[in-house]
Amino acid sequence: MKAVTLSNQVTMPLLGFGVYQVPDLAECERVVSDAIAVGYRLIDTAQAYLNEEAVGNAIRKSGIDRQEFFITSKIWVSNFGYEKAKASIEKSLARLQTDYLDLMLVHQPFGDYYGAYRALEEYYKAGKIKAIGVSNFSPDRLADISLFAEITPMVNQVETHVFHQQLKARETMKKYDVQIESWGPFAEGRSDFFSNETLTKIGQKYGKSAAQVGLRYLIQQDIIVIPKTVHKERMEQNFAVFDFQLSDEDMAEILLLDQEQSQFFSHFDPETVERIANYSAQYSALEVEQG
Repeated sequence: MKAVTLSNQVTMPLLGFGVYQVPDLAECERVVSDAIAVGYRLIDTAQAYLNEEAVGNAIRKSGIDRQEFFITSKIWVSNFGYEKAKASIEKSLARLQTDYLDLMLVHQPFGDYYGAYRALEEYYKAGKIKAIGVSNFSPDRLADISLFAEITPMVNQVETHVFHQQLKARETMKKYDVQIESWGPFAEGRSDFFSNETLTKIGQKYGKSAAQVGLRYLIQQDIIVIPKTVHKERMEQNFAVFDFQLSDEDMAEILLLDQEQSQFFSHFDPETVERIANYSAQYSALEVEQG
C-alpha cells in the first residue's frame, strides 16, 4: 500500500476505509471485516459515528497484528473542552479495544476545540496517540491553531473530491506542513459523480470506472482518501487504483471539474453551526444510551 509520511515521520496509508453513516453495530462490524479481508488497513471512524466498538471488534477478530492497522477516530463537539476530551479519548480507546490510536482528530472547528486539542497534545506526548490533527478546518482556522497550539496538526481531514478540490486550502496546509485527507471523495454521488462524462471517458482508456478515476486523481496528488461502501465488490474496486497512472492531460482535464464549493454545506454558514449544535445534543443522549 502506498503511503505518505506525516510531519512527525509517522507513515499513513493513502487509501483507507471510512465508516460514516454505518451506525448499526452488527452491520458496521461486517463491513469493516470485509474491508480488512480486501486489504484495507487504514480504518477511519469517529465518536459521532457511534460505531467505534464495531470497528474494534472487527479488527480484533481479524487476528491481524494491531501494528498492521492505522486506526483513526475523532473527538466530537459534545466532548470538547480539556477534561471532557480526555475522558472521551479513554472511552474511544476502550471501545476500539486498543491501547493507542494512530491518529485522532478534533472533528469540527466549533466550541472549545482548543481545550480538546490540548488533550490530544497530552496524549500525543504520552505516546497514546501517534499523530494528531483536525477535521473541517478552513484555512483561517488551520492557521490559527497551527500558530497558537503547542503542536502543529499533522492532518486536516476536509471535504475533497473532483468538484471541490480545495486548491486554496491546500496552499495553507502546505505552508504549515499539514497533510490533507479527503472525506467524501465521491461527493456521495452528488452532481452525478458516478456518471460524470469526463471521469467516465478517462476511465474507458484504462478500463476503470468513474469512481476509480476520481480516487486515482486524489491519490496521485498524495491526498489520503477514505471511501465508504457497504458492498464488498465496491471495496475491491476502490482498492484497485494503484495499477494505472493518469496522464498529465487527464489530470488537467479533471482539474477543470472543480466548482470551488462544497457539495454539502459551508462551515461559514451559521445554519451549519446550528445543525452541528443540535446534533451534539442528540449525540450526548445517544452516547449515554450506548454506554
